[in-house]
Amino acid sequence: MAETRYTKDHEWIRREGDSATVGITDYAQNQLGDVVYVELPAIGKKVEQGGEAAVVESVKAASEVYAPVSGEVTAVNDELSGEPGKVNAEAEGAGWFFKLKLSDPQQLDALMDEAAYKSFIAGLS
Repeated sequence: MAETRYTKDHEWIRREGDSATVGITDYAQNQLGDVVYVELPAIGKKVEQGGEAAVVESVKAASEVYAPVSGEVTAVNDELSGEPGKVNAEAEGAGWFFKLKLSDPQQLDALMDEAAYKSFIAGLS
């Protein structure tokens, strides 16, 4: 099974070979509340680690989704256009945002694993 890594901005990334799937964490969608709109990046867009890649809007706020690593967008989750609530229902599954072709897979090493992320969010409350 692919290992999932996490950022301090509450994005998750799951590597599959030389590509990876990106979304926001369950913690993030809980903080946002009901998601009403998702703006996804264009396929072919090059994103830099830590740079803005997408936008998610909820009834409470709008928030940027940052690229956990650098790469090129190879796919987006078009289902979120019609069903942004998938982010709330399955933030770390069917509510994924985009897929990247990794330009530097070693960037993943700097991200938190699940245990570190759980410890990080426990310290936020």
